[in-house]
Amino acid sequence: MSFPSLKIGDLVAKVPIVQGGMGVGISLHRLASAVAAEGGIGVIAGAMIGMREADVAKDPVAANSRALAAELKKAKERTNGIIGVNIMVALTDFSSLVRTSIAERADIIFSGAGLPTDLPKHLRAMCEEKKEEFRTKLVPIISSARAAAIICKKWLNRSAYLPDAFVVEGPKAGGHLGYKAEELDDPQYALETLVPQVVDALKPFEDEHGRAIPVIAAGGLHSGDDIRRFLDMGAAGVQMGTRFVATEECDADIRFKQAYVDAKEEDIAIIQSPVGMPGRAIKGRFIEALEKGRRKFRCPFHCISSCKPEESPYCIASALLNAMKGNLDKGFAFSGANVFRVDSITTVKELMASLQQEFNAAVAAAKSGIQSLQQEFDSAVSKFTPALTSSRP
Repeated sequence: MSFPSLKIGDLVAKVPIVQGGMGVGISLHRLASAVAAEGGIGVIAGAMIGMREADVAKDPVAANSRALAAELKKAKERTNGIIGVNIMVALTDFSSLVRTSIAERADIIFSGAGLPTDLPKHLRAMCEEKKEEFRTKLVPIISSARAAAIICKKWLNRSAYLPDAFVVEGPKAGGHLGYKAEELDDPQYALETLVPQVVDALKPFEDEHGRAIPVIAAGGLHSGDDIRRFLDMGAAGVQMGTRFVATEECDADIRFKQAYVDAKEEDIAIIQSPVGMPGRAIKGRFIEALEKGRRKFRCPFHCISSCKPEESPYCIASALLNAMKGNLDKGFAFSGANVFRVDSITTVKELMASLQQEFNAAVAAAKSGIQSLQQEFDSAVSKFTPALTSSRP
């Protein structure tokens, strides 16, 4: 069987897979367009996207906005598929990147690392300013049913706008995590627990407003069977990041990708990021050096609003930029919890095909299991039926 489609408003992705937005140059136009061309939703990450611009240290807001516009244009030249943008609320140039995404007609804005309470205001302001209609979909990334309900209420009260979908990101995701360190292994916060809770929390809003709010499960998904499991739980789609790093189309250096292939389970670490959140990354010399003390640095970018350079042990933007370029002695690679299961570098086309095959096998196995249980039940009933019949008066 084919994957079910993922519908977000009037957008229809043939494959219910969203490629996670991975910042500081990991998912740019090459990766996003390749995923979109295969029927999924490709995502360009806005964080420090202007890293190659000559004026990025002098005027990061202008550099990042210019680079984002260029990446969106390149992606759309390569495919007619769905192209989204991931923009962290915590970015100091959040508003500029949102407005640029809308102006360049990004299909979707995914936004987390904080509650994106003002997204609808930016969309409305752009429509009024440009005197035209923009149809960019707005999709918050959240980590609880409570956050989903809060955003729905705030957007409705302030802008009469209901989120077009939600991404529910669990604690097995890569990069910055929306959880406290002690919550990462707590079953209460497992993605399997969160997805049904968010689906249930959104039902009253769907019923009142007469439209679906798709839920997209994210964080640690690796296989076609994972996709099947979360679709069965009520998710309309899934988001996968780590799997797409080890592809030829990923925009990172080959040494960054190879770090994924080489990673073992014991190489995965939870670190404390300068932005004030825990993060999941692959251990290396840089992280080992950090454990020995603070590294002196100059803050050239001022990219994260919550970052305090005078108190931070290192510059997160510089570390991730170095890693993206393949210099893992001076940086580190963020990754999901299942990175150790990645064993080779493939193409996006091959990856999507293998996920489809795994999904088909998982669906068939599940159906076979149900049929087997039904047969056992029918057999048990048939054994007891004569006895029950003969005992009747």
